[in-house]
Formats: sequence, structure tokens, C-alpha cells
Amino acid sequence: LFLAVCAVGIGGTFQYGYNVSIINAPTQHIHRFLNETWTHRYHKQLNPNLLTFLWSVIASIFSLGGLCGALIGGSMAIRLGRKGALLMNNIIAILASILMGISFPTGLFELLIAGRFLIGINSGIGICVQPLYIGEVAPKHLRGGMAMGTSIFLTGGILTGQIIGLRELLGGETYWPLLLSSSCFPAFAQLLFLPWFPESPRYLLIDRGDELSCAKALKRFHGSSEYRREMEDIQRECFALDGEKPRKPWQLFTDRGVRWQLITVIVMTMGQQLSGINAIYFYATYIFEQAGISAEKIPYVTLGTGACECLTALTCGLLIDYVGRRCLIIGGYLLMTLWSIVLTFCLTYQELYSWVPYVSMTSIFAFILSFGLGPGGITNTLTAELFIQSSRPAAYMIGGTVSWISFFTIGMLFPFIVNGLKQYCFLVFLLECSSVATFIFLVIPETKNKSFLEIRKEFHKLNFGRNS
Repeated sequence: LFLAVCAVGIGGTFQYGYNVSIINAPTQHIHRFLNETWTHRYHKQLNPNLLTFLWSVIASIFSLGGLCGALIGGSMAIRLGRKGALLMNNIIAILASILMGISFPTGLFELLIAGRFLIGINSGIGICVQPLYIGEVAPKHLRGGMAMGTSIFLTGGILTGQIIGLRELLGGETYWPLLLSSSCFPAFAQLLFLPWFPESPRYLLIDRGDELSCAKALKRFHGSSEYRREMEDIQRECFALDGEKPRKPWQLFTDRGVRWQLITVIVMTMGQQLSGINAIYFYATYIFEQAGISAEKIPYVTLGTGACECLTALTCGLLIDYVGRRCLIIGGYLLMTLWSIVLTFCLTYQELYSWVPYVSMTSIFAFILSFGLGPGGITNTLTAELFIQSSRPAAYMIGGTVSWISFFTIGMLFPFIVNGLKQYCFLVFLLECSSVATFIFLVIPETKNKSFLEIRKEFHKLNFGRNS
């Protein structure tokens, strides 16, 4: 089971984290490449506004690709199987790496844009299909910890990208095309290791009706003496579905039986993206400068933020099946609310006292720790747990779409929010974090150690009224 999580993670959410992270290091080199290419091609200087536009396209088209990936990820998981979809997804990553790698020697920045779009599609599919596979192969007493593999590999990807992007490694002027094309290595690793693992047992029995393959897969994952309990659980779910085919996203919106599960996924996904974590990274450089850290050393201090996220994802993975989902996610949002208040005060009085920047730095790391311990890891886990087999791929398509649209929207609006509100922007995030915590407290039941059918029964009261 542990090796299966590693095999799906390396080519899944690791790619998402890695490709979000590596684009920051070569910013200046890509600007120079765009200028030189434009001058060579058109024999005139590139307009500064057009340069900014081209760079924005290169950076943000990743989000558009991610949205497309989220829209097709669920359908791929139904048609090709969870494992088949992940394996096919690596072809997209390898093609993207080739396009980004040859953009510099050929002098075609358009290939860089196309490569970023394709790697976005790869990330969108990975973040949709990987939690599906892990959630379906995990026994219920380990489901939370295994599902945290999604977050652990995502944060591991961010940290790896920050390290590889250092100027001493591939972040220098000579090697930046290699940095952008290095996404092919996780793809090759998954193509090498994932074929050794079985397809999701739930998919084999419920979607394909293949009881023999399901039993073989369960024996591989749970051992020949323990697999029967999981088999009975899957058979009960199969019986409850009564031959119901995998559903389309729009069918979920019209089904009263999943109304509150769907509202929960949308609120949690938006809450995760709009929680202020992007604001923290935006302000980090400024706060580090104020604390007296030189510009050359800031990339190394920034590694600490990536390490923080990775550490909390691991911690959350260890705690989730003992403490429960509700406690961690509500606690995470409430702590983020507290650190938003502290940061607002610190940024307001940053210039007055010499010790304030150090409190700001501590608050930044505390905010990231709080995010990783709750919202960062548990949102994806709960999406897998709130739906039964026929609705789960569609739910991930909806959750993924909301996530990428929110990611893109905050990227577009965030500079205006910061310019308009300055340090008081954290009051917006304070309100958002406290609202999501209240919603989760009032609506979401604890899902620890419960089967998917038991969780559906909990929501039945909310969807159809207490007396139903």
C-alpha cells in the first residue's frame, strides 16, 4: 500500500507542486530569452508591456491547462481506469517537457507556452485521478493517512522545485531549459513503477464487474488473510448502487441525494485556494527583506517555507486517522484566522520597532504550518470520502474545476487586492477562514473509520430532512 501511494504520487500531485514551483527561478532568464528572440525575429526591441503580457501568459496558462485537465480527468478515470489514466497522463508530461526543452535552442517561445499548457493539463488530470486511486485502494482505518499522500507529494514537489531551481543547480542562465524540461523524470519514474501495481479494486468490481480481478487486487494490497472484509465492503456498495453507471458532473447538480456533499466540496475547495496562502508567499520576500536578510539569501530562506509545508503534510498524515478530519481542518482554519490578525498588526507597525519583522517571519511560518496541518491536506481526502463510487469521479471533476478557477481568479485579482488594501488584505482572508471553519463545524460529520455507505447515510439527514 505504501509503495502504491509512492508510485501514483511521483507522477501525480508531485508534478503539480514541482511545476508550480520551478517557474519562479528562471523568470529573469526567460525575460531575456523573450527579448532576444523577438529582436532576432522582428529586428526591433520587444515592448515592455508586451513582454509583461507574454510572461503572464507563460506563467498563467498552466492554470488554464489545469482546468482542462480537471474537466477530462474524471472521464479518463472511468474510461481507462484509475491506473490507466495515470499512465496515459505521463505521455502528456513527456511531450510538454520536450516542447519546453527545445524552445530555447529553436528560438520559439511559442513552444514554451504550449509546453506550460500541456504540463498544466497533466497536473489537472493528476490531482483529479491520484486521490481517486488512493481513496479506493485504502482500507478505511488507513484511508486518511494514505489519502494524505496526495498532499505530501504535492508539497514535496514544491520543495524539490525550489531546491532544483537554485542558481547553483538548474536555476542558472545556462540550464533553465533543462529545469523546465525536468518534469519528464517523474513521468518516466511512474511509467516504470506503476505498472507493477493492480488497478483500483473498487473500479474493477463496481465499474467493470470483474470480481476475480478485484479479489486478486485486494489480496495484493491487503494480504490473502485480510482481504475478505474489504471485499464485503465493496460488494455492499456494489449492491447499494444496483448497477448505476458512473455519473456526469451535471447529474450531481440535479441530485438531491448529494446536494450537501457537493456544496461541501465547493466551499472547501474555494476556501483552500482563497485562504490567503498565496498572500503569504507574496509578502514573504518583503518581510524577509525587512528582517535584514539579503536579496541573495532570500531563495534559501524561502526553502524553509517549502520545508514547512512538506513537514506539516507528513504530520497531518500521521495524525489524521487518530485525531479525525473535522478537528484538524477546523483547527487549521482557526489558527490561520489568528495568524491573519497577527500579520495585519505586524505589517502595520513593521517600521516602528526592530523586533516586529521577526514576529512577522514567525507568523508566516506559523500560517503555512496551520494551512498544511488542516486545509492543505484534508480537502482532497474529504472529497474522496463524501461520495460513493458512481459519483466520485464527477465530484473530483467539479472540485478540480472550482479549484483551478479559484487559483486563476486569485492570481488575477490578488495584485489589485494588495494594492488596494495593503496589509489589511489579511482581514479579507481572516473573514474567509473563519467562515469556512464555521461551515465545516455546522455541516460536515466526522468520516474517520466509516465506510462510504455510512458517510452517505450521515448526509442523508441533511439532504432529505431529519425525519426522513
